[in-house]
Amino acid sequence: MTDSRKIVRVVNVTKSFKLGKVDVLALKGVNLEIATGNYISIMGPSGSGKSTLFNMIGGLDKPSTGKVFIGEVDIAQLDAYELAWLRCRKIGYIFQTFNIIQVMTALENVTLPMTFAGVSDDMAVEKGLQLLEMVGLKDRFRHKPFELSGGQQQRVAIARALANDPAIILADEPTGNLDLNTGEEIIYLLKRLSSERGVTIISATHDIKMLNVSDQVVWIRDGKIDKIENRDELSISIGQVGDKIEHEQG
Repeated sequence: MTDSRKIVRVVNVTKSFKLGKVDVLALKGVNLEIATGNYISIMGPSGSGKSTLFNMIGGLDKPSTGKVFIGEVDIAQLDAYELAWLRCRKIGYIFQTFNIIQVMTALENVTLPMTFAGVSDDMAVEKGLQLLEMVGLKDRFRHKPFELSGGQQQRVAIARALANDPAIILADEPTGNLDLNTGEEIIYLLKRLSSERGVTIISATHDIKMLNVSDQVVWIRDGKIDKIENRDELSISIGQVGDKIEHEQG
């Protein structure tokens, strides 16, 4: 753990949805603090509220009640313009389906967030090439997504997430569409970036390999935090986790 400062604070957050005429409470008074530079995995069975909490932290959705702070800013109180500004400059996103633009080259995908942030074309290209080199795609910058493997596309997505030097990277099932070996490479790449750049990584995941690199694991069940365990305190083995999650999803 690199820093005791809290970059994320979730305070008494609830979230309800309308399902037909029924109100469904997805989060039930969640409290969570995340320290700067940590690698956090949010884990739990499908329907536990894991993705909803992830979306709250990323400003992709707003709580029904409660507060979500990024640094000292309560993002639930921001208007659409302010929230877009914060997401562009403070948070990088990595998605299970990569979400890179098919008609653009790897370099163009990486430089796009910098363009939105007002960075000059020359500076964006220079930095984009550096980021692609960092994720092992120096020689693929002209390639479009259909010319890249799934793992390479996810590396482009990671480089894009780093484009504006975010304080936080949110990774939603980043290995979900990857084979075992490629998924492991992506996990350790994220861990290296967290260690070298001091970026806070927050991953919503079912991938038990995340246990090997996480500073903390946040276990979600039935819309509440069941427990939070530091890496050296994990009370369950990887094999047991796999059995547990499969059982709960069955």
